[in-house]
Amino acid sequence: MILGTGTKAFHAGFFRPANMAWLPHPGKKIRDLGGLPESLGRIGSLEIRLATRKKDIRKAQKLRFKVFFEEGGAIADRRSALTRRDICPFDRICDHLLIIDHDAKSRLGRRKPKVVGAYRLLRQEIAEAKGGFYTASEFDIAPLLERHKGKRFLELGRSCVHKDWRSRKTLELMWRGIWTYVRHHRIDVMIGCASFPGANAFSHALALSFLHHHASVSETWHSTALPGRGVPMNMIGAESIDKRRALDALPPLVKGYLRVGARFGEGAVIDRQFGTTDVLVVMPVAEIDPRYVSYFSAAAPMDQVAA
Repeated sequence: MILGTGTKAFHAGFFRPANMAWLPHPGKKIRDLGGLPESLGRIGSLEIRLATRKKDIRKAQKLRFKVFFEEGGAIADRRSALTRRDICPFDRICDHLLIIDHDAKSRLGRRKPKVVGAYRLLRQEIAEAKGGFYTASEFDIAPLLERHKGKRFLELGRSCVHKDWRSRKTLELMWRGIWTYVRHHRIDVMIGCASFPGANAFSHALALSFLHHHASVSETWHSTALPGRGVPMNMIGAESIDKRRALDALPPLVKGYLRVGARFGEGAVIDRQFGTTDVLVVMPVAEIDPRYVSYFSAAAPMDQVAA
């Protein structure tokens, strides 16, 4: 499907934390959702909603710590290690999609709603006002943005789902929430960073080469890794690639994006802190497979879907 166990995000300029104040009292509403309701849909006990309070974002950070650091082996800084939360300055300016299971149980066996999935969204107008996207620390997306002035970009990042909830239902609900957000804000292009596990790009030679030869962006969407950061993805010649084996070697997140119609930039980047090999995803909304547009726009299979 669309999401994997976890991924990070993007940056298009130097981040300036001084431009932003931290969040207020945990119970106070902190987000203006711009006309969207907090709840964007529901399937059974699972609800997709936008975080509106500091405590909601803290729950997302705790889930990310569990997935990225405890499960994935990322290296925590002192603050994250002490709080057991994946704390990132960009959380202050992003919108946060949450999957909540209302039938989850506490350790005492009592019903206690639990955040089991999270995704971070950053619109271009907010990024430009607050210091840029996250991913310019890895990929040179400034020329890409310049070539497409007038289009609205949305950065997808910090995706994760609790290991006990990694199901088709959870992932479809998450993607329908994203699609509702995209339509409401009239997004033209989604970008993001998808991760391969491990900091050794050569261990993914088959999959990376497949993306290079068969799923690279067109010239108009071309973007590369930053100078000195990139690892070539063209490790195996096109004639030597077994496509079936290559598809099987793709992480679920990358495979899901590929199915929908996403394409990938030039060069991979090693993220030492998270222990991953990252690739740049570019997904113009107009080029998404119409089957998926219809499917994720349909309200019928869901209990509730926001208009």
